Amino acid sequence: MADTLTKLANSPLTGGLVRALGLPTPPALARAKEGWVAQPFVDRGVVLGAAPGGFATEAARSALSGAGARVLDAPPAQEGRGVDVVVFDATGLATPTDARALYDFFHPVVPRLARNARVLVLASLPEEAAGPAAAAVARGVEGFVRSLGKEVGRRGATANLAYVARGAEDRLAGPVRYFCGVQTTYVSGQAVRVTSTARAPASVPRVSALRGRVALVTGAARGIGAATAERLAQEGARVVLLDVPALQEALGATAARVGGEALALDVTAPDAPARLVEELKGRHGGVDVVVHNAGITRDRTLAKMTPEAWDQVLAVNLAAIVAADDALLASGALRDEGRLVYLSSISGVAGNFGQTNYAATKAALIGYVAALAPRLAPRGICANAVAPGFIETAMVAKMPLMTREVGRRLNSLSQGGLPRDVAELITFLGSPGAYGLTGNTVRACGQGLIGA
Repeated sequence: MADTLTKLANSPLTGGLVRALGLPTPPALARAKEGWVAQPFVDRGVVLGAAPGGFATEAARSALSGAGARVLDAPPAQEGRGVDVVVFDATGLATPTDARALYDFFHPVVPRLARNARVLVLASLPEEAAGPAAAAVARGVEGFVRSLGKEVGRRGATANLAYVARGAEDRLAGPVRYFCGVQTTYVSGQAVRVTSTARAPASVPRVSALRGRVALVTGAARGIGAATAERLAQEGARVVLLDVPALQEALGATAARVGGEALALDVTAPDAPARLVEELKGRHGGVDVVVHNAGITRDRTLAKMTPEAWDQVLAVNLAAIVAADDALLASGALRDEGRLVYLSSISGVAGNFGQTNYAATKAALIGYVAALAPRLAPRGICANAVAPGFIETAMVAKMPLMTREVGRRLNSLSQGGLPRDVAELITFLGSPGAYGLTGNTVRACGQGLIGA
């Protein structure tokens, strides 16, 4: 739905008035409409810096160059040229004194950042540090990046962190392309772990990354689920869209639009796991990407919540997911090198008034992926969660005006995200190029002030 303030703030006619009134000034955010391209950083101002002793610099340089970048070590001399992409290798930081490298590099770079710039910082895993001081400095990089994201958000820029395990540098190409690309427009202040835990895939295509693969999206009739189905189809996936029978008409329309297959099924039905396996194995030979997006809310304070409201949310948002996974894994329907993506929520990170049932399920999914990921890693299967923040969906459109406005402004970008923004993150995590990421929970919240 339309965000009037964002339109007014970015209009030449009314932008000055918005600023004069002291209102939030949401920046215009860059978004892609199509799928990934082979060389997204051609004609972009790309700067790569490093602290002494870093072990990920050359891997980052290779990833940027492979994506078409002409990599510079410092911002260009000409004043009119902004910096679009910044990558800094902080894996060499080992002492408190070393941390000065963050200031020395970014102090002159930040004023040169272009609108919708992307910043990615690489750090070593704290648990791999030589001692407590080195671990502290590595963990301190996360606080630096989260704060930087809040400073640059006014320009529509994002800043994220990738902790890199030693020996996993060769898995940086996918994360660099995503976190430095336009697709990460509503993902900022996040920290992911790049490891060699999961078995590497045989190949990592950069365009049409999901061609020849089968993807299942639950709750796909509308909103984030529909956007995800569309985005996966853009990357070449054959998409099976699942939703409840009551939404069969909307589900069929979405499936037709994205060229997918509609499956009307109540995921809480006793025979749902078996029917799901039969559909995926019988018609498609198996599945490669599973996006568990289906979820419901039954909001009430705990004192006023009925047992039925508690049970319904736990059944849809958690029990049905576990049952489906058990069936897919036991039957072999989920193929090797598969991807599992679970829709958690900011509510699962920070809690929310009147959502004890919902928040319990969304926090449970965060714990679920952390426990499940290492079990599936030998098969090359990666499991990650996505936690959306304030996203402009039909549910948001029904909110009272002031509640909606407050929700939109409580993040570094001063606006709500779009279903497409979440779908971009899901698609990355569902791709072969994300084989270095498993067991992560990544928030798509514009660095929301709650839970970020």
